[in-house]
Amino acid sequence: MDAVSLSTLLAAAAMAGWVDAVVGGGGLLLLPALLVAAPGLPVATALGTNKLAAIFGTTTAAATYARRTKVDWRVVAPAAGLAVVSSGVGAALAGAVPASAYRPVVLVVLVSVAVFVLLRPRLGVVALPQRRTPVRVAAAIAVAGVGIALYDGLIGPGTGTFLVLAFTTLVGADFVHGSAMAKVVNAGTNLGALVVFGMTGHVWWLLGAGMAVCNIAGAVLGARMALRRGSGFVRVVLLVVVLALVAKLGHDQWVAR
Repeated sequence: MDAVSLSTLLAAAAMAGWVDAVVGGGGLLLLPALLVAAPGLPVATALGTNKLAAIFGTTTAAATYARRTKVDWRVVAPAAGLAVVSSGVGAALAGAVPASAYRPVVLVVLVSVAVFVLLRPRLGVVALPQRRTPVRVAAAIAVAGVGIALYDGLIGPGTGTFLVLAFTTLVGADFVHGSAMAKVVNAGTNLGALVVFGMTGHVWWLLGAGMAVCNIAGAVLGARMALRRGSGFVRVVLLVVVLALVAKLGHDQWVAR
C-alpha cells in the first residue's frame, strides 16, 4: 500500500472515530475507504479490519462518556453481553449473505428514521425517564443486543445510529445519554464480530492497529464535543449521518450496479 492510500485510511479512521462517538455511522466512512485503498481486498477482511479499528474507538468513547455522564447499566450491560454473541453470529454469516439483500430494507428503515426525527423535533432533546418501564427496558435490550448486533456482524454501517435511536425511542434517553449507552453496546458488537473475523483470518492486523490509534483520537474528540454541545448538536449530526447513509446505500443499490 502506498503512502497516499495509507494516509487516506488513517484520516478516514480518525473521522470515523469522531462520527461514531457522536452518533454512530463511522463505518460509512471507513469501509468504503478500505475497499478503495486496497482493491481486491475481500469484503470480510475489510469488515474485520474495520472492527479492529472501531473497537478501540468505541471503547474509548464509552469510557469518556461513562466518566462524564450517567450510563444506565441495567439496560446496557445485558444488551452488551447479548451483543457480543449476536454480532459474532452475524460475522459468521457475513460471507454467506450478500449485502445487496439487506440494502432495500435498511434504506426503508433509514428514510423512516429521518422522517421520524424531522417530524418530532423534541425527540432526544429532553430525557423521558417515565418511558423506562420493565417492558420497554426488555424491548431495548432485545432490539440492541440481538437485532442491531446481528446486523452489525453481517453488514455494520449505521449500527451506532440505530443503537442511539433504539435507546432514545424505547427508554426515553436524550441523545447524549443515548449515545453513551450506544457506545457500550457497540463495543460489544465490535468485540463479538472481531473475534470471529480474527479466527477466520479476516483481519489485517498491522493496518488495523494503525487505524485504531487514529480512531481513538477521533473518538475522544467526538465524545467530548457531544458532551459539551449537548443533545441539539447530536440531533443535527444524527440527521446528517442518516441522510449520508441513505445516499450511500441508494447509490450502491441503484447506481453502482
